[in-house]
Amino acid sequence: MKTIAIFTGLSGFLAVALGAFGAHGLRGTVNPALLDVWQTAVQYQMFHALVLLVIVLAAGRQSLPLLRRAAQLMMAGTVLFSGSLYVLVLSGIKALGMVTPIGGVLFMLGWLVLSFALVQWVARSREEA
Repeated sequence: MKTIAIFTGLSGFLAVALGAFGAHGLRGTVNPALLDVWQTAVQYQMFHALVLLVIVLAAGRQSLPLLRRAAQLMMAGTVLFSGSLYVLVLSGIKALGMVTPIGGVLFMLGWLVLSFALVQWVARSREEA
């Protein structure tokens, strides 16, 4: 979980920094449609940084391998989804748009795995009660 915790903090930090860069550094230099793409990348990164934070906190209370797997999928999703969009906006390489859906699928899989982990959590909590 240490690596996931580090990734979580860095991801949140980068979401704020890149959001500010998009709002101030890119405005007027890139097409407004690309600014929307940038903002989408920032939003997805921040949403998933917050979910990763919850996973790290939950893993401290309940050891569930599925929590780690959900986090890993969401981390990979962040790199591929948000990362590909950032690079696409900065480089103009439109082929990177083909990578973005892979990141989106990883996000969705992460959420599914998280749902199974939560079901396990509830079952264990009931057993302990």
